[in-house]
Amino acid sequence: MIGIDTHRRDCQPDALLTDPKITLRSIATLHCAVRLATFRIPFVCPLMTQPTTSALHTSNITSLPLLARGKVRDNYAVGDDRILMVASDRLSAFDVIMGEPIPGKGELLTQMALFWFDKLGHICPNHLTGEAPESVVTPEEVPQVKGRSMLVKRLKPVLIEAVVRGYLAGSGWKEYQENQAVCGVKLPAGLVNSAKLPEPIYTPAAKAEMGDHDENITYERTVEMVGEALASKIRDTAIRIYQEAAEIALTKGMIIADTKFEFGLTDDGELVLMDEVLTPDSSRYWPVEGYEDALKAGVNPPSYDKQFVRDWLEQAKVNGKLWDKTAPAPRLPQDVIEKTAAKYREALQRLTA
Repeated sequence: MIGIDTHRRDCQPDALLTDPKITLRSIATLHCAVRLATFRIPFVCPLMTQPTTSALHTSNITSLPLLARGKVRDNYAVGDDRILMVASDRLSAFDVIMGEPIPGKGELLTQMALFWFDKLGHICPNHLTGEAPESVVTPEEVPQVKGRSMLVKRLKPVLIEAVVRGYLAGSGWKEYQENQAVCGVKLPAGLVNSAKLPEPIYTPAAKAEMGDHDENITYERTVEMVGEALASKIRDTAIRIYQEAAEIALTKGMIIADTKFEFGLTDDGELVLMDEVLTPDSSRYWPVEGYEDALKAGVNPPSYDKQFVRDWLEQAKVNGKLWDKTAPAPRLPQDVIEKTAAKYREALQRLTA
């Protein structure tokens, strides 16, 4: 999760490249040509209006110029003012792209992002154009786009990750134990792991260049970067979005422990919510059931994300030794792939039920 947990950098979603002259945090070179091919795996997602018949590791839209490949998304230029974002089924863990896709993941992330964009549009405008992604590709390329893509406005990205935390978890809990603060924000004494904070806190991060980690920074540093007016607007908007989303999620039996948002600016200077929003790749979701038991035990509740993959990789061996968390990654077993896909499906199903 960007800026949220230095031990969970695998949660980082790819940044939206909104200006071809600006290189945002991109992934390391995709490795192993065979494993980068489009994987054909029979799969039917009951949550989609149209069933998908294949998993897409890497898109190949030749009718549009490729701007960038992120950890999950492939971004293509559509003229000078729009971008086609294709959410692949790629999955990253420990900053390494897995060779095996998670069937349906790109569609599920896209549907969840669209759900939240619709719910939160009254707070802040978003980057959606309202146009069908299928309209900008050739008929032959539609299967790569349908259900997993967004046609968005090209914006000038604000190089700040707007991280909001409502609960004490991960690196935040570790830092709190050391100095009773998280990213410089002082907190009350006596909090425990997974505890709900008295109020959501804003702990921004500076976006990193290719191959580097985002850096946690103070609010004062964001003021230096973009000025008081914009910095405060980003902070206040991010907190409000989190608060309303968290309330909605609770009615669905889900806790949003923390999340991150990305913003861009129009030519007129209007602040716009962009990239993905409130997906399991950019947020820490916990089911309500089991939360109180986890809190009493002082542990994190189970989360709706790629935990099955991380757990397996922690014990995976390469050439007889534990994997050193550098590319290439060990090949994922089918049961790990299936369990991970099921978690993503469950998250969307609960949220949209």
